[in-house]
Amino acid sequence: MNKINTNEKLKLINKYWDPKIAGGLNGQQVKLVKFKGEFVWHKHENEDEMFYVIKGKFTMKLRTGDIEISENEFIIIPKGTEHCPYAEEEVSVMLFEPAGTLNTGNTENEFTVKQPEEI
Repeated sequence: MNKINTNEKLKLINKYWDPKIAGGLNGQQVKLVKFKGEFVWHKHENEDEMFYVIKGKFTMKLRTGDIEISENEFIIIPKGTEHCPYAEEEVSVMLFEPAGTLNTGNTENEFTVKQPEEI
C-alpha cells in the first residue's frame, strides 16, 4: 500500500490533455490530468466517467447545456453522453473511470492517449 500525494503527482504532468494513471482499484483507474483550452466532443458508449476538480475550474460542455465545475466539485458523465471539457485557465482534474477507457472515447485524434503512463 502506498499513500498518493496528488499535488506531487500533478507536478510530474507537463502537458495538457495527457492523463496519467495514479492508481487503480476494482477494475477502475484513478487518473490525473491538466486541462487548458478545448478538448474534443466525444462519448464513451460503455463507461461512466467522473471528473473531480483538484485546482481551478472548467466547463463541461454538454449538448443539453454547459456546467461549470469548480475546485472540490465533481461531475459524473453517464455512458453514451456526448461531452467536451473546456478550461479557460489551467485546471487540475482527477478522473475515475474503468481501466482501458480511451480518453477521447469514440473519437481518435491528436488528443488520443491509447496507453496512459503510470506516475
